[in-house]
Amino acid sequence: MKILVCKNYDEMSERAARIFAAQLILKPDTVLGLATGSTPEGMYASLVEKYNEGKIDFSEVTSFNLDEYYNLPKENDQSYDYFMKKHLFNHVNIKNYNLPNGMAEDVEKECKDYEAKIDAAGGIDIQVLGIGQNGHIGFNEPASAFKKETHLVELTESTIEANSRFFESADEVPKKAVSMGTGTIMKSKKIVLLASGEAKADAIAKTVYGDIDPMVPASILQLHKDVVLVLDEKAASKLDPKDYTRM
Repeated sequence: MKILVCKNYDEMSERAARIFAAQLILKPDTVLGLATGSTPEGMYASLVEKYNEGKIDFSEVTSFNLDEYYNLPKENDQSYDYFMKKHLFNHVNIKNYNLPNGMAEDVEKECKDYEAKIDAAGGIDIQVLGIGQNGHIGFNEPASAFKKETHLVELTESTIEANSRFFESADEVPKKAVSMGTGTIMKSKKIVLLASGEAKADAIAKTVYGDIDPMVPASILQLHKDVVLVLDEKAASKLDPKDYTRM
């Protein structure tokens, strides 16, 4: 596990964008794994800027998002489909992007079909992750066991509360989501996890130093052969400086 610590959120976002830009330059037909939430917004803004400057091209890219709320229409301004179009898809020349269909009548079939699409694309080359305060990645919440494949998730109260800032009230936050499983995430060839702010420091410390425990879903990343944590100073505040590289 490689850990890069940047001074602040803006520097973290730019550093992460450089990693993804380099991937697109080296492999134009890259399969991207994408995430939503406030943490990757800065990275997406930087990638759009690099696209507008002619430094990167998305025309051959295929992307798969980690998750989507269940039973929330994609036209809703809090859906992850809406988020991705707002922050990335509508601003670059990507043609082939995929998100789980949270409105599917047969959600079990949707989960299996989503896994099949990822496999048919050759698997994910590089996956961006955020991390929840409870250590969740994607919507893989603390549980008694790791979930292997894309599945329907019951969101925890802490996740609902954390996401309520995007809605008018916590009551409006969907209680379920369709999410890649940790097994799906772990099949990615490279994983880049972003974290910013003091509120994420404890989860990061447990990810790096703790036992591999499904109650801290991100801890499974210790087993991956190519993981990069890109953090700001506050998110890294509970790590030993000898364990990371300061950017």
